[in-house]
Amino acid sequence: MKFFVAAALVISTFALSGCSATVALDPAANANNPACADVVVRLPDSIDNLTKRQTNSQSTAAWGEPTAVIFRCGLEPVSVSKLACVTSSDIDWLVDDSNKPSYRFVTFARTPAVEVVVDSAKVSGVTALDELASAVGNIPASARCSG
Repeated sequence: MKFFVAAALVISTFALSGCSATVALDPAANANNPACADVVVRLPDSIDNLTKRQTNSQSTAAWGEPTAVIFRCGLEPVSVSKLACVTSSDIDWLVDDSNKPSYRFVTFARTPAVEVVVDSAKVSGVTALDELASAVGNIPASARCSG
């Protein structure tokens, strides 16, 4: 009987709070870097019309249900790459389009690096990167990439 009461309480708590499931993400190797904390506290509550969701790992974030934008801070910095480089809101990003329509963007020459994965069927990559720029810009760049 106690199990059923506890289960009913948990179900009603979720129903009343309107919470969606926590997004399970693997943290980056250097997720505990203090620079990531400076970025994460500045992340927007929404990207385009996608609401920020709860994640289970340090220095991560997700937006949309189903998830359309994934953010991870604490990757190894990248200063040399064969990937295309784009600049959005004065931040250089390497672009991996090998899983279209899902695009993976990684900051160029920022320590630690930030990764953003965008489902372009749900939101524009440019929109997501522009809305994350003021937070990501808190990690200084040591160089610029050339397209």
